[in-house]
Amino acid sequence: MSPDPSHLPMFRIDVSADASSGRLESEMDTGDLIVALLRQLVVGQEQQNQLLKELNQQLSAAQRQRAHELGQWKDANPELARCCRSAAETLSRVQTQFLQNLTEEIETHEECLLDGEFMLNEFVDRFGPRLAHLNGVLQVLSQLSYVPNMPR
Repeated sequence: MSPDPSHLPMFRIDVSADASSGRLESEMDTGDLIVALLRQLVVGQEQQNQLLKELNQQLSAAQRQRAHELGQWKDANPELARCCRSAAETLSRVQTQFLQNLTEEIETHEECLLDGEFMLNEFVDRFGPRLAHLNGVLQVLSQLSYVPNMPR
């Protein structure tokens, strides 16, 4: 006659006198697995940190090189750099006025912009490219501008 399966133990308990006495074998296996997984996570995190450091060094080196080249250009063309600064200041005022006109247009035609896709497309076509180009030109002029008493 075979023993009734409902009376068989589900876990084997180790009764030896080692440090893990009293722990179930399945608990030990789970604990060892968790420790191994945590170690893998730590190794992966260390690799990610190393890659981020290398990426940061690459980006910093490129930025320093760009700043150095820009500084050399400004030193070689001081008058043009001053003219770029003046132009950037003027264009900044133009941009401010343009943005004022754009916001007034939005306030005036709010309902039409919300309700009609045609009006929204017209608005974007009218103001979008001009704003994008204006921002691009202003950015270039600002980068090439002469800035006295500023570390490069």
